Amino acid sequence: MGMYQYIREAWKKPKELEFWQQRIIKWRQEPATIRVEKPTRIDRARSLGYRAKQGFIVVRQRVNRGGRQRPQIRHPRRPKAMSRRKDLTMNYQQVAEQRAAKHYQNCEVLNSYYVGEDGLHYWYEVILVDGHNPSIMADERISWIIDHKGRAERGLTSAGKRARGLLGKGKGYEKVRPSLRAHDRQGN
Repeated sequence: MGMYQYIREAWKKPKELEFWQQRIIKWRQEPATIRVEKPTRIDRARSLGYRAKQGFIVVRQRVNRGGRQRPQIRHPRRPKAMSRRKDLTMNYQQVAEQRAAKHYQNCEVLNSYYVGEDGLHYWYEVILVDGHNPSIMADERISWIIDHKGRAERGLTSAGKRARGLLGKGKGYEKVRPSLRAHDRQGN
């Protein structure tokens, strides 16, 4: 096994509770969006495209748990308009990506991954790429992101595709492509 596989295995094992509690307590006192010097999970970040070079930014984003229902619409409304959607179609990870992208407007979201949770919050680390950095423009493996604006908002990251139901193939996924809207929302 390589080094990153050992790191991944260590992450899956039961964690030392005191260490994680101290880390979560510290994160809770920080702002909701904070830039970190290096990824907490280097194996996961590298598998999602992160490289330790100029132009790559890692941001830890905090998202509140629960409370995702929309408020009930009050009268007078016709019965058709009285209904409310029970929950948002986005997952917490996609919400975190969009908030990080809003905070760093000159960067594009490459991907994100889970780093922790407590009773009130989830934490995700979002990998952002500055498309105008010369080292990014010169690197042919990542320079494609220059032409892809608003990836998080359009649901083109892996968390966004998961929320849109696009990660499956075969039986039961006939109506998810090209989009749910094209099939009258019957694919989800």
